[in-house]
Amino acid sequence: MHGLRIPHNACVLVGDGEKALFLRNEGDEMFPNLEVDRALTQENPPTHEQGTDRPGRMAESATGRRSALEETDWHRLEKERFAKDVAERLYRRAHSGRFDHLVIVAPPKTLGDLRGELHAEVKSRLLAEVGKDLTGHPIDRIEAILTRESA
Repeated sequence: MHGLRIPHNACVLVGDGEKALFLRNEGDEMFPNLEVDRALTQENPPTHEQGTDRPGRMAESATGRRSALEETDWHRLEKERFAKDVAERLYRRAHSGRFDHLVIVAPPKTLGDLRGELHAEVKSRLLAEVGKDLTGHPIDRIEAILTRESA
C-alpha cells in the first residue's frame, strides 16, 4: 500500500493531548519535507496531583440513599481543553489562508476530542486522520511513517 500524499504547504498536526506540533510540508507529494511551524506544550500532571477533593455524594430523593459521585478526572479534562485550544488555532490558521490541506496525526482518543471541536472550515480541508501517537518521534521518522503507511 502507498502512504499518504501530502501536498506542498499542507499542515500536518501531530498531537497527543499535551503536545501539538504544527508542521508544514515544504516539499511536495512525492518527497515531503516537514518543517516545524509551531509547537505547543501543556503541563498536565496526573489527576492525583491536580485534585485533592474527595468524590462528592448525592442523595437519591426517591430512596433517601446516598451514593458516591465519580471523582473528576482533571488530567482528562485538561486534554479535552487542550484539544479545544488546538482546534481553535487550526481554525484561525485555516481562516487566514495559511493552509489548504490538513493531516491530523494523534492517538485515537485525542483524534476524537479534536474531531468534535473542529470548525467546518477546518474539516473541509482535512485530507486524512492517522490514529497514531507520533509526538515523541523525530520529524524525519514522522515523514517516513506517513509516506509509507495508509491513513
